[in-house]
Amino acid sequence: MDTEIKVENIISKEEEASAQQEIWKFVFGFTPMAVVKCAIELGIPDILENHDTPITLAELASKIGCPMPMLHRIMRFLVQYKIFQEVAVSETCFGYAHTPLSQLLTTHGKLSMADFVLLESSPVMLAPWHKLSARVLGKEGSAFGATHGDDVWGFAAANPGHSKLIDDAMACDARLAVGAVIEGCPEVFRQLRTVVDVGGGDGTALRLIVAACPWINGINFDLPHVVSVAPACMGVEHVGGDMFDHVPKADAVYLMKVLHDWGDEECIHILRKCREAIPHDTGKVIIVEAVVVQEDHQFKDVALMMDMVMMAHTPKGKERTLKEWSYVFHEAGFSRYTTKRIRAYQSVIEVYP
Repeated sequence: MDTEIKVENIISKEEEASAQQEIWKFVFGFTPMAVVKCAIELGIPDILENHDTPITLAELASKIGCPMPMLHRIMRFLVQYKIFQEVAVSETCFGYAHTPLSQLLTTHGKLSMADFVLLESSPVMLAPWHKLSARVLGKEGSAFGATHGDDVWGFAAANPGHSKLIDDAMACDARLAVGAVIEGCPEVFRQLRTVVDVGGGDGTALRLIVAACPWINGINFDLPHVVSVAPACMGVEHVGGDMFDHVPKADAVYLMKVLHDWGDEECIHILRKCREAIPHDTGKVIIVEAVVVQEDHQFKDVALMMDMVMMAHTPKGKERTLKEWSYVFHEAGFSRYTTKRIRAYQSVIEVYP
């Protein structure tokens, strides 16, 4: 005899009130991104960076060339979100000053993420999110492709302006991640004479690696239209090509935020090309990617958000658990790997033939 089990959801008044408060974060969840983008486009973080003391609303409005009432509303919102802070200038007047968050939004800051905000908040990257449910239901092979008629890389090749947005954004992430790699596990680069960065964009990652490890000769390998506009750098050679066809030979291959763009089959193919490019006895592949975990850590939410980005922006890309990473490494013919967390949402995975 089947026994029907009924589960009653008993919600207290406090839980109901909390849910009603929380739901507005999803109704207007786009708002912080949009207002931060506005602040970057108005140059507010840069103005504060170049101002010796806290800047008053009148001074800030004068520098931007906008009405004070409108700017006040923008700044009130950003102060509430701790993007900026209010600091007393006198007994009757206050000014605006930087916070650790706003310092990440300056245009030329060492750890600036401004270009990443501008990429992800661009109309091109926002539009595919409207097709996410169709993607989940299998009605669209790719939300980005259904929106723009091409994948991310094809669209970028045909649109130099968007390609530059991508390159600049990836350079932001590279500055943060490479700094964390060098700080957290510098030993990964010891005893390497040559390193090829596959999908290295404008070469930012390799420039930082070579600057920290000057004994390394770097090969920045990416699609021809990408490396054709990459700036020259001592110790770094830019090489155009397709990682699905071949990878330039080196002591080690560096892959940062490349494999998450692809499905398992493509990752296995790329990794086999990487395995062919390195010495069988001493070579290795250095992968800097997110590892999705169940336990809490400070960047867990970032990895999960990035997984949704992959679903919206790529046909097969995803963030992987360690078990999923282990599968692609084994299928690509690698014998072992080690992982180490760093002070970023990515981990460092060293993979050996």
